[in-house]
Amino acid sequence: MIPVEHYIALSAALFTIGGIGFLVRRNVLSTLMSIELMLNGVNLALVAFNRAQTQNHTGQIFTFFVIAAEAAEVAVGLAIVIALFRLKRSVRTDEADLLRN
Repeated sequence: MIPVEHYIALSAALFTIGGIGFLVRRNVLSTLMSIELMLNGVNLALVAFNRAQTQNHTGQIFTFFVIAAEAAEVAVGLAIVIALFRLKRSVRTDEADLLRN
């Protein structure tokens, strides 16, 4: 049986890698993937805490809602990326403010 602390450490590592990727990358697709990595780290932490409290399924329910929010975020984010690419033929975040034309 793997202790909950190991899951939490992995969750923190995933969240940190996602946060660094979000802050460093200039490609919109890379930033979206970094956000997904951060949310997956949160999901892992929720399930790990739920594993410690077996009589309660709140962590799994929250994880389900986070996954649903991730799907909506991906749909909206990819629509914005497609609109940016159609206008500027690039997906760099530096040019994202030019969508207001």
